[in-house]
Amino acid sequence: MLPRMSQTLAEVSALLERLAPLHLSEDWDNTGLLLEPLSAAARPIERVLLCIDLSERVLDEALECSADLVVAYHPPLFRGLKRLRARSAEERVLLRALDAGLAVYSPHTALDAASDGLNDWLARAFGAGRCTPLVPRESARVPAEFKLVVFVPAEHVAALRDALSSKLGAGRIGNYSECGYELEGRGSFFGNESAQPTVGERGTLSFVAETRLEMRCPAAAVKDLARVIAAHHPYEEPAWDLYPLVAPAAGEPSTGAGRLLVLDQPLSITDAVTRLKTHLALPTLRVATAGPHAAGEPITRIAVCAGAGGSVFEKVSEADLFVTGEMRHHDVLAKLRAGSSVILSEHTHTERGYLPEFGRRLERLAEGRLSVLVSERDVEPLRTL
Repeated sequence: MLPRMSQTLAEVSALLERLAPLHLSEDWDNTGLLLEPLSAAARPIERVLLCIDLSERVLDEALECSADLVVAYHPPLFRGLKRLRARSAEERVLLRALDAGLAVYSPHTALDAASDGLNDWLARAFGAGRCTPLVPRESARVPAEFKLVVFVPAEHVAALRDALSSKLGAGRIGNYSECGYELEGRGSFFGNESAQPTVGERGTLSFVAETRLEMRCPAAAVKDLARVIAAHHPYEEPAWDLYPLVAPAAGEPSTGAGRLLVLDQPLSITDAVTRLKTHLALPTLRVATAGPHAAGEPITRIAVCAGAGGSVFEKVSEADLFVTGEMRHHDVLAKLRAGSSVILSEHTHTERGYLPEFGRRLERLAEGRLSVLVSERDVEPLRTL
């Protein structure tokens, strides 16, 4: 049998959550599947478009390249909306996406915090060293996966297993899909006078041969479990359980906001700027050089934070160099007074260069069943003239 060359929206969402677990998101953020048109659940996902900001130009590009899903790093639904109006550009892009049946997903701060995520990529600009989160998130960790246990008559197991796998992405372990475990047994029930049992009789204790089906289930699919089980289970009241799966903390890569890189080989401020220009493919950067670094003192400890790192950097007291997209003027002055240098690149320059790597990782996870494109019309709005 040839492998499917597409995936369901639930399966792709589960893959995205493996790369950027949503429990790592900041409390103020809005991440995950943000826009799910009525037709999206049944629509096969074959082509994904990655962008930083979902503008109307990017939406035009998504429609022209026949994308089935847009992954926008910045959530286009961020603040609570009270209305959707065609005359508002921000709201119109969502209305158009809905009309086209185009789903929208945002990983934002989950991708920042994830291991081998955006901030790890940004830190790699400066070379080898010990890299740890500026603000660890492990203490707030919640399960990214669950074990689903459902009891079903043997003749309905195959249909239920297929639905859970194809519609919700359940049963995926590494390079394998539709993984499950089945155990034969006997279930019992006593239906009252209002019950309408598919098998057995109401008003008496009934025993039925059943199969215990176990499958791993991504957290993103939990909200749809009851609906899918009810649609593919013969019972009036299906019996099922959900158990959180939490991997041992020992040996796990650290996750959290920002990164602190302690270099194996210290750098001069000039070398640090040159390396970051190369990494971000930029001709210029904004640099505030502290006196010691201007005099030749090397840089060993570098704090990085994609986007706007000011609030994260407030929690860091010791770093020779702070690297982010944008910071307030007075925050830059405070770092200089403390003897630290600052490099700013503009907000999305610290994020955009990671999209090709993110796309390659998503394609590898999808095992060739997705084509992932990076938007060519999504650009940093600020220019140096």
